[in-house]
Amino acid sequence: MPSSSLLRHALILGLISAIGPFAIDMYLPAMPQMAQALGASAAEVQMSLTAFFVALGLCQMLYGPLSDRFGRRGPMAIGLGLFVLGSLGCALAPDARTLIAMRFVAGVGACASMVIPRAVVRDLHTGVEAARLGALLMLVFSVSPILAPVAGSLVVALAGWRWIFGCIVVLGLLALGLVLGPLEESRPVEARRGTTLAGTLAAVGTLLRDGHFRALALTGAFAMSGFMAYLGHSSFVMIEHHGVTPTQYGLLFGLNAIAFIGAAQLNVRLCRRLGLARVVQLGLVGYLAASALLLALTAAGIDRLEMLVALLFVAYGFLGLVAPTVPVMALDHHGEIAGTASALIGTFQMVCGAAVMSLVSVLGGHAHGALPMVAAVAGCALVALLIGGPALRQPPRLH
Repeated sequence: MPSSSLLRHALILGLISAIGPFAIDMYLPAMPQMAQALGASAAEVQMSLTAFFVALGLCQMLYGPLSDRFGRRGPMAIGLGLFVLGSLGCALAPDARTLIAMRFVAGVGACASMVIPRAVVRDLHTGVEAARLGALLMLVFSVSPILAPVAGSLVVALAGWRWIFGCIVVLGLLALGLVLGPLEESRPVEARRGTTLAGTLAAVGTLLRDGHFRALALTGAFAMSGFMAYLGHSSFVMIEHHGVTPTQYGLLFGLNAIAFIGAAQLNVRLCRRLGLARVVQLGLVGYLAASALLLALTAAGIDRLEMLVALLFVAYGFLGLVAPTVPVMALDHHGEIAGTASALIGTFQMVCGAAVMSLVSVLGGHAHGALPMVAAVAGCALVALLIGGPALRQPPRLH
């Protein structure tokens, strides 16, 4: 595919995929203020984030098969419509319970814009070219964690936290315009024939029986769960524990996106030189090394903001080698059921992430400083390496 077309697809798919993460990252700096305004505890406000992730995880298994049966554009448009309605409900929420419920609705819709673009990538490419498109998509996608927290902190300062969700509604409408406008349908009609509920269940069974796919999906899930633990708790750790302002928090959060962007661009060159499997191995080892060092120092009582920021920057830089590459490898031999396979990967990732965030809250959240969050990051990196290491050394079985 010509470079201009590749860039066009990366821009459109990246902007659509970034809507869900933008809806997460933009309101992170406002979470302490939201707790005060709604008369809720920190755990209740964090539950709105967990509800979003649970919805993302569970409903991907709905959108993936639907996109295999009816094409990619229709289900994405329906999902973005639900996302807009849920976000509007969040803006008007009178209490924490309503906020949690509306965030769940928004998550039900947002997952369509996150799972289906992965299937579109597989429709268009495989192997290194898919990794290249994935890296370009990650470049666009990574703008979200740079801009969203800063934008959210500015909106909070100027207009209050409710207007954050007003901005998210506008962004959702813009994404819907991209789906209904310039995005082309990538799944031809002939490929959709014969897709039934029974066929979908059989496809899920095939994927779950595929040990290589299962291992890669779990590797990606635990690797990303280490970042989700940071998503759910870093605002309280940095703002309430370390005393930074919401604007400073937004800038510090954006550093992780810079690490992701740099790694994503390096990823394409490394994949061509070393192969996809070795790049993922390198990423997992580096991710664990940086997060384990951070855990050891934090457990030893060295509780410094600059150390936390620096080592997380390194850890999430290595994660940037893993995140765009593992789905490409997992989908490589499942092109006929790419939507279902992509949905299953997303389900593993979001459900695992929600469980890890809840576990950190149970362990005390930010009440014990950064230690529970850092322990979750290192623990997830370790599990990802333990699962992924053996799978990456063995070639997949062809079905």
